Amino acid sequence: MIRPDLSLPIPEHIEAAHFIGIGGSGMSGLARMFLERGIRVSGSDRADSKGLRELEALGAAVYVGHDAANLADDVDTVVHTGAIWPENPEFVLAKERGLHVIHRSQALYWLIGGRRLVSVAGAHGKTTSTGMIVTALRDLGVDPTFVNGGVIAQLGVSSGSGADDLFVIEADESDGTFLLYDTSIALITNVDPDHLDHWGTREAFYAAFARFADEAREAVVISSDDPGARLVSEQLTHSRIVTFGEAEDAVVRVTGIRTDGPVSFSITHDGMTVEARLPIPGAHNAINAAGAVAVLLTLGHGLEAAVRAVEGFSGTVRRFELHGVERGVSVYDDYAHHPTEVAAALSAARTVIGGGRIIALHQPHTYSRTQQMYREFAEVLEGLADHTVVLDVYGAREDPVPGVTGELVSGAFDDPSRVHFVADWQAAADYTASIARSGDYVITLGCGNVNLIIPQVLEALERSAADPGK
Repeated sequence: MIRPDLSLPIPEHIEAAHFIGIGGSGMSGLARMFLERGIRVSGSDRADSKGLRELEALGAAVYVGHDAANLADDVDTVVHTGAIWPENPEFVLAKERGLHVIHRSQALYWLIGGRRLVSVAGAHGKTTSTGMIVTALRDLGVDPTFVNGGVIAQLGVSSGSGADDLFVIEADESDGTFLLYDTSIALITNVDPDHLDHWGTREAFYAAFARFADEAREAVVISSDDPGARLVSEQLTHSRIVTFGEAEDAVVRVTGIRTDGPVSFSITHDGMTVEARLPIPGAHNAINAAGAVAVLLTLGHGLEAAVRAVEGFSGTVRRFELHGVERGVSVYDDYAHHPTEVAAALSAARTVIGGGRIIALHQPHTYSRTQQMYREFAEVLEGLADHTVVLDVYGAREDPVPGVTGELVSGAFDDPSRVHFVADWQAAADYTASIARSGDYVITLGCGNVNLIIPQVLEALERSAADPGK
């Protein structure tokens, strides 16, 4: 793992950029915008993907696998994520050549270029909230530039260049890079301590969010309900703080949340109440919608118009996304990788499942988070899923930690009959198919590559004979 060095100079002019790890949703979005600026783009990733092929079709030179030969002679700037290792051959060669080597957050800073910036931060919900704001603005006749952490379903992309001065981003708190940007309006969805491998302590995590909020030029929009957000609010000195949530004193208040299908609720601001209904499930999305509406209000839009615009949001890829139905079993994917997110995803599934069962396919993400939170994961999974299949840990940027595997999570269940640890993916897919019956929901959970098991699950369901005795 490479920690971002935000002191490194950012080039004023870029003609040819090479992206190490170009296939990720965030990096591919940046690469797409570089192409839109007329910059020559190349990049590599460890595995082939649809995203790589889409960038290739747009004119990028893409490579599967990391190799020094991928770095063309005309490249002047190399963009990397924190997930690569210092020994990456392309990274090493770029340093040897004396090229500009910048973190993806610095590439985003370069793209923003001083425009009016809405930055969305928080441990959970920021990709959905960013998507809500972007699609609502477009519905309201505003043409923002945006970079999101996931693909916005109705737009089919995670980034786009707009004609107006407004720029909307999902800002990453995991490595502190959200402090780099010159934010005008800061939205904080919640402050649930995470990424303590970077921050060290909860106090440092809270302090970073307080700094992020107080440095916003125009306004801070922050949750009134989340305990961590309330702790941050107590530290703020900002002159304009707009709270949102279910709390009685929230400036933008949500009431009457109903989750029997697509979520519906009421939003009240300044004595006016508007009824709202989303095409996506989950009480958490009512709260996300309130945060998006609050941002739109700070941008000068009226409550009725803002709510109607947010209602048009149809979701983001890898957030409770249906991939197929076989034998009457619906197979979904969700990016949830923290106990709070897992709870939200499973609670949302419960509102639409009817009489079926939830079978969770959980891939723990990173050794440090698994080691710190395996009991919390087990508690949430056992409490909200009917059965859980646990895969092994997706290490991402981290080296393996002895004794930290998916078995930590499965071993923490009180009822071992409701969980099954399977390291082999084909065996996990076959086992899932063997216990699933018509009307069940299978949902993959994790921000690693767990979504890639879905074709195996669907194939296993198709192969397996229906068993009326299940």
